[in-house]
Amino acid sequence: MELSISIVSYAPDGRQLQATLASVQAALDYAAFKAAVYIIDNGPAASEPVVEALLQNRPQSPGVSFIRISGHGNIGYGAGHNLAIRQTDTPYHLVLNPDVELRPNALNQALRFMHDHPQAGLLAPAVYTRNGALQYLCRRYPSMRVLALRGFAPHRWQQRHAPRLQHYEMRDVIGAEQIVWDIPLLSGCFMLLRRSVLQQTQGFDPRFFLYFEDYDLSIRAAAVARTVYVPQVRIVHHGGQAARKGWRHIGYFMRSARRFYHRYGWAW
Repeated sequence: MELSISIVSYAPDGRQLQATLASVQAALDYAAFKAAVYIIDNGPAASEPVVEALLQNRPQSPGVSFIRISGHGNIGYGAGHNLAIRQTDTPYHLVLNPDVELRPNALNQALRFMHDHPQAGLLAPAVYTRNGALQYLCRRYPSMRVLALRGFAPHRWQQRHAPRLQHYEMRDVIGAEQIVWDIPLLSGCFMLLRRSVLQQTQGFDPRFFLYFEDYDLSIRAAAVARTVYVPQVRIVHHGGQAARKGWRHIGYFMRSARRFYHRYGWAW
């Protein structure tokens, strides 16, 4: 197999997960790739029938297998992906969110780029909202003030500090056409990794339960290979910010931020 894909879900929206899996299937069919797609169910027992029903009712494609991993409980986002990463030895592995839809040619474009550029170890795509607006998910190293402004400040405060936020989101270089090398921090909604990078980094650090595990892996991947933003690879992302998901997610965010800054250096 050329590719393995892992998708970690927790009490998923059935319709959204179905759309994600359909887009993965379409992209694999378009590229005629052989692949193993792992659905890691971190949710409670009540959510298991939803995932199981989606997989049972999926159309079959030669060379593509959908594999469900469950029964381990909610071990966290990165640790969930690690369960799949350790079960496969494909040349490339894709970390994917359950709220992402791939353009039909996304995987073909991504793997072709990786094949043609052996120095690339971690690839990020152009990410769009459902309304077609470009999301700026490639980031520079953030200060705590930037994270607070972006995640929790009123809109008028964000407008007042727009240049600072735009610098963090790399809006000066990220666009719809230009390839950008050596991105400091990449989003975990779509991370295409070369197997050699996963072997050297050992995947995600499971001590990041949720949030910042992608930033941590980005920094460690950049130490052994080059990271790259390839806008010809396009996806749609339906995700939101931690502050919009309630106090529990804010708590996860704050704990992971503390761990991240303690490891890589505090920036105020």
